[in-house]
Amino acid sequence: MASSRSSAPRSKHPLFWATIIYGIVVVLCSTHGSAHAAPVATPAAAPQSFSVTVTGKGAPMLLIPGLTCSGDVWRETVEHYKTSYECHVVTLAGFAGQPPIAFSDQKRLLATVKNDLIAYIRTQKFVKPVIVGHSLGGFLALWIGAEAPELAGKLVIVDALPFLPGAMMPNATLESAKPIAEQMRSMIADQPLESYKTFQRTSPALKSMITDPKNLAIAAEWGANSDPKTVGQAMYDMYQTDLRSDMARITAPALIFGTWIGYKPYATREGVEANFKAQYTLLPNHTLVITDKARHFVMWDDKEGFLSAVDNFLGRSTSAR
Repeated sequence: MASSRSSAPRSKHPLFWATIIYGIVVVLCSTHGSAHAAPVATPAAAPQSFSVTVTGKGAPMLLIPGLTCSGDVWRETVEHYKTSYECHVVTLAGFAGQPPIAFSDQKRLLATVKNDLIAYIRTQKFVKPVIVGHSLGGFLALWIGAEAPELAGKLVIVDALPFLPGAMMPNATLESAKPIAEQMRSMIADQPLESYKTFQRTSPALKSMITDPKNLAIAAEWGANSDPKTVGQAMYDMYQTDLRSDMARITAPALIFGTWIGYKPYATREGVEANFKAQYTLLPNHTLVITDKARHFVMWDDKEGFLSAVDNFLGRSTSAR
């Protein structure tokens, strides 16, 4: 892991491309079952927009996975922290075999999830929980931190940005991004189900996100077992929600991970770093880490480096591992 603080020219950020081609019938002009043994966990009462399992004892930690992923993506992270944290692991409705929920343009999917997560934190009476989010989950963690700054203790954001279209197009607005968002939503949601499943299981995009073939197969199956309409709406909502100005409202310290090595053909380390710095410029108290070892799934690709950085951020001694 390499910590980062320098200016560099902008380039097309890999997350922009990756999210377009991940789970889509090539928009670049494109299991429920798991090979991992799940940690011993207890189901927790939760709103319909997500399910939760609880593992461990101690201070509260909420872990939110990314697009189409099961909460089991955090298995190794939970194993590491379960002796000192009560880990509440989320799987969003419609992802990885979970039943979908109803949504509309008036009742946005991700806004519903965000509101329900805030309600869950309050209902559980968490005191300053650590909120960990990967990709779409990191976006939700930022949204929670901005909308309810009094709730969050610390934020761990894994390869996520406050406004995804702005990564490729620095002058993008919600209005200019809307046609892209609409096209992506329709292309994902309107596919025949078998075509959707086949593409998810063979998507070349995932190969740029995950190094280990076993983890690649797990994530592909989660995607195949996700609801296409939910996936399409989640992408649409991310393209139609700009949190950049809201970063100033976040009071929790934040650890931000960025990746680049999976996207070398069209991105440089300097360009990725510049994009992250530009989007997080209003976030008052944060540390940016650009990893030189991990692809998009940092907690899988560089588990030791990831956990070491998070340990340091949380003030957790190595003897506690």
